[in-house]
Amino acid sequence: MLDVIEIMKILPHRYPFLMVDRVLEADPGKKIVAIKNVSMNEQFFQGHFPGHPVMPGVLIVEAMAQVAGIMAYLASDEETRKKVTYFMAIDSAKFRKPVKPGDQLRIEVETIFNRRGIWSVSGKAYVDSVLVTEAELKATFADK
Repeated sequence: MLDVIEIMKILPHRYPFLMVDRVLEADPGKKIVAIKNVSMNEQFFQGHFPGHPVMPGVLIVEAMAQVAGIMAYLASDEETRKKVTYFMAIDSAKFRKPVKPGDQLRIEVETIFNRRGIWSVSGKAYVDSVLVTEAELKATFADK
């Protein structure tokens, strides 16, 4: 289990763009489960949408990507850990239900493959065990 202080040692993201509050379980290189607590205090709710706050789908996908980055980092050697992770592709994204203030996203990411420095993962986000978003993501490590 990783708390937000340990997560910030792994990810370069900071408020308001850090989208992971806690890692609940991790099998490095295979699967990881994390949470994002969605609060009305999030900056994006000011404009998305006034009177009907909904978390932007792209930020849910970003949360999945950050969780995947943590998993890849935990599975990597010391040399790779000095690099930065870059998003390469988003495929088959589906947004099934809106995410609102007060929700807790449970993000589950599983590795599809990791070849020649390219990670392909399947990400799913749940609220109260209901699937709200899913996508396949690809990323790679590169020098800073």
